[in-house]
Amino acid sequence: MSYDFDRVIDRRRTESNKWHKYPADVLPLWVADMDFRSPEPVIRALHDRVEHGVFGYGMEQSEFYDVFLERLLKRYGWRVSPEAILVLPGVIPCFNLAARAFATAGDGLLLQTPMYPPIRRVPGNVGLSSSETELTRQPDGRYAIDFDRFEAAIGPRTRMFLLCNPHNPVGRVHRRDELSRMAEICLRRGLLICADEIHCELTFSGQQHVPIASLDPEIAACTITLMAPSKTFNLPGLKCSVAIIPDARLREKFVAAQVDLVRAVNILGYAASLAAYRDGQPWLDELLRYLEANRDFLVGYVRAKMPGVAVAAPEGTYLAWLDCRGAGLPDDDPYTFFLDRARVALNDGKTFGQGGAGFVRLNFACPRVTLTEALERMRGALEQRRG
Repeated sequence: MSYDFDRVIDRRRTESNKWHKYPADVLPLWVADMDFRSPEPVIRALHDRVEHGVFGYGMEQSEFYDVFLERLLKRYGWRVSPEAILVLPGVIPCFNLAARAFATAGDGLLLQTPMYPPIRRVPGNVGLSSSETELTRQPDGRYAIDFDRFEAAIGPRTRMFLLCNPHNPVGRVHRRDELSRMAEICLRRGLLICADEIHCELTFSGQQHVPIASLDPEIAACTITLMAPSKTFNLPGLKCSVAIIPDARLREKFVAAQVDLVRAVNILGYAASLAAYRDGQPWLDELLRYLEANRDFLVGYVRAKMPGVAVAAPEGTYLAWLDCRGAGLPDDDPYTFFLDRARVALNDGKTFGQGGAGFVRLNFACPRVTLTEALERMRGALEQRRG
């Protein structure tokens, strides 16, 4: 089956946050949801569930566990028992819940910046301190881990490492050796690992996602892994995610912290997620080809037509991290410049913490015509300023 990712869908007719946050003349390439229809099997499953007409309390069925666990084994060679799986309403609640469960007031969380803002907000949400270590930007724009700096950021009360892999916003897909070294440091220093792996299925040619907990049983025993179909199949508004916690003691403590704060997934989110994992792979295969072509077009365009702006090709996600520090923009504020002068909405790099000033994050999961128009507007604004 062929999928039309070039189709422009009018999302202003819906309640879309992405398309209503800014005025109608602004092209929104900011928040991480895609401007594509979800897979047809997902849409059919939702139609069928709505047609049933009864929306009482739900519960997970064995088919979901079978499909999800088979996917872990097939994609990553990771064999997980059904007891290790918790189905919950969203990755963001889950990493906040993990911090609440395994740290107390005054403890610290280790983060790698620049970092996805909701992860940066976790320490403040639960009364913890933030131990931040900045990723190292190399001359070619790719990011690397300074392991000495990583370990030095761990204080006597640091309790947990919040890993984001594939990394948002810099687009790295961490190699097995990088993950092994981070895990070894965490084990030696007594840190729990909470891994946000929500973009795990959005990796490009030559890249392979490795769940950090799949490295060996000792690492799995101190790791909470968070995955979801939301980014992969464009289902973020349906709020369904999976926590993988192989260690029974950790799992029991995590579940106890849920109390009445984080309850079950809604039944439509569950129906959509099952259909996506079970029947959505052909759609995902074509999506990845389209996203990779968009990525390559974006990188080529920026390098050829936007002097002063640098970008490294992301290895995963559909998010590009643009370095605008060489463009000579007012107050070194590319977010405001492109919003005011190009009418393109991006994410402000400063919100991603250390290493984010002078950068913007651009979502290229949209039809090519939309991406092209946004880049043309940005190029025009830069040329007008230089002119």
